[in-house]
Amino acid sequence: MVRGQGQELPAQPSIPLVQDLGCAGFLRHCVGENPDVRSITVLREVFAYHAGLADFSFVMQGLGSGPIVLAGSDAQKKKYLAPAASGDAIAAFALSEPEAGSDVQAITTRARRQGDAWVLDGTKTWISNGGIADFYVTFAKADEGITAFVVDAKEVDASERIEIVAPHPMATLKLNGAKGQLLGEAGAGFKLAMRNLDIFRTTVAGAALGFSRRALEESRSYSLKRKMFGKTLSDFQLTQAELADMATRIEASALLAYRAAWERDVQKKNITRQAAMAKMFATEAAQAVIDDAVQICGGLGVMRGHPVERLYREVRALRIYEGATEVQKLIIAKDLLK
Repeated sequence: MVRGQGQELPAQPSIPLVQDLGCAGFLRHCVGENPDVRSITVLREVFAYHAGLADFSFVMQGLGSGPIVLAGSDAQKKKYLAPAASGDAIAAFALSEPEAGSDVQAITTRARRQGDAWVLDGTKTWISNGGIADFYVTFAKADEGITAFVVDAKEVDASERIEIVAPHPMATLKLNGAKGQLLGEAGAGFKLAMRNLDIFRTTVAGAALGFSRRALEESRSYSLKRKMFGKTLSDFQLTQAELADMATRIEASALLAYRAAWERDVQKKNITRQAAMAKMFATEAAQAVIDDAVQICGGLGVMRGHPVERLYREVRALRIYEGATEVQKLIIAKDLLK
């Protein structure tokens, strides 16, 4: 049963995954006060290596509850964070709109006061966990500026599912008179969204690392046993050069990702530029590594269900979500030029 104005939608495999991650104690690393970016990055790398949906289910609990950690009232933290950490409630982060993705200032969803309450009207789209979430941290324009709210699933029409190449639950949300709970101060939503993204953007590089390492291992093991012209595929210098390039891209990505995480956790630095660099380089490198893996594995690399084919579908979204590569370049340049 999926929440949202009474619609009953098909169950999603990510729901039991979230519950399992909660039972195992993993979700407490990304839901709660003072999230440790190094731990989240390591866990995302491990989960992505084995199953992209596990990585997705893990991090969305953090991304969807992060603004409550950063700006929520004691009552909001008590109501939402413990269930999110245990896997008993599914979180979502609702920022993007049909005409506003990377340009957050262009959102058109409106929030208005109605007595002591807040009412939201508008449409959100490309919302991960849309249709299965129990609550949505949602951003809308009020008279004071962009403002954050917590909106319970019962207030949202999330029946319009979006199918993408990776098996991620995603939907368009209709907010027609939805009641929202003010999160933080009115007008402070943009800064809150950016603070949340700064925490989790570095960890996207961790997911890219997990995908890349799995692609390299699949390529390495396949090249050692594939027979060609009386040799194995690994005997050819072209293959060796390709594997060397893949391994080097992976290690460079790891250095950028874990440096950013370390500077944030240990040195308490503002890592906007470092996080953007790590996210941009690691996701672009992962796309290149996995493309090479498809080439090495040949027909198997595009066969439905093969690990490399799965990786090829899963990695593409990393270059877009939490700020596309082009947006990361703008962030880096702006920081350099300020």
